Order: sequence, then structure tokens, then C-alpha cells
Amino acid sequence: MASTADFKNGMCIVYNNNLYTIVSFQHVKPGKGPAFVRTKLKNVKTGKVIDNTFTSGVKVETARIERRSYQYLYKDDMGYNFMHNESFEQIPISEDIITAHDLLKEGQNVEIVFHADTETPLECELLPFVELEVTYTEPGVRGDTSSSSSVKPATVETGAQINVPLFIETGNIIKIDTRTHSYSERVKN
Repeated sequence: MASTADFKNGMCIVYNNNLYTIVSFQHVKPGKGPAFVRTKLKNVKTGKVIDNTFTSGVKVETARIERRSYQYLYKDDMGYNFMHNESFEQIPISEDIITAHDLLKEGQNVEIVFHADTETPLECELLPFVELEVTYTEPGVRGDTSSSSSVKPATVETGAQINVPLFIETGNIIKIDTRTHSYSERVKN
């Protein structure tokens, strides 16, 4: 148990029988009435962010979550299979808790967030940037930058579609931001 004085960004709490992480909080002491804490809470399972106000000093139940490093192995009927980097234990995870699953490549390292008390996986996060090879894109036409956005679609080795600048060609390796699904830069060979 913790009180509102213990709130920190990223802290995981149990609220309405769901797990939430604190995105932001603000202690407010109005001139009249009791103090309170305004918070933005993110549901760990759905990702939905809600606003909530707690009376100052109220007790909340904290949840212990752990981040563990895993390596992606393969996909089958059970889901996506990962191996723990230290114990070599393998676990299947469903697609709905993996962020940017279409950018997941075999052998890639990820972080899986577990609820420490129940050992259930809550979220699988890729690294902020991944490097993937472009398997197909239309050739760019020199001087064809009349449109305000000079990008074209490209298919990368995992099958995902990413908009890239016109100078990117098939066979180039590009760096992709997994949080926004956007092109970041071309990787030098």
C-alpha cells in the first residue's frame, strides 16, 4: 500500500480491479477545501488513458511489475514464441499485447513486462528503433518532388508497409521508429 504522497511517474497501481501506470500527477492545494491529486492513468492491458482525482493522503494498492529481456524466436498456432535471455525458458505470447508486432523479426530482442505476483505477461515492447531491409519499393523518379510529401510506400522484410523518402531503394536497410511506425534514417552498409 502507498499513499498519494508516494506517487511517481511510471508507478503501477491497482485501481478498479485493473492495473494502471501513472503517466502524470499533480498535487493541488486549493484555497478552500481539502488537497487532492490529479492524475493521468494508463491501463496496462488496453493502453487507454483516463483522468482521475484522488483525495490527498488516500491509500492505493501498488502492483509490482518486472521488465525482462527476451528474444523473439518464431510464430506458430500458439502465438509469438520468445526465449528468456538468461534462463532460456520459452513462452508463447498473444499478438494483442505486442506493440508493433508487424516490425518483429526473428532473433530480435524485446522487453516483456510481467505482473510479478501472478507471472502474467502484460506487454511486450520492441526497442525504440529497429533496422530492417526494404524488400520492395517503387523506384523514385528524379525531380518528382512536386507534392508536399515526397514519400513512397515500401515493404520491409517483416511484411510491414512504411512510408520512406524517394531515394530509398529495394535492398536498403532502414531504421524504423517502432513507437510511430515511421522511417527514421537509412543505415550505411
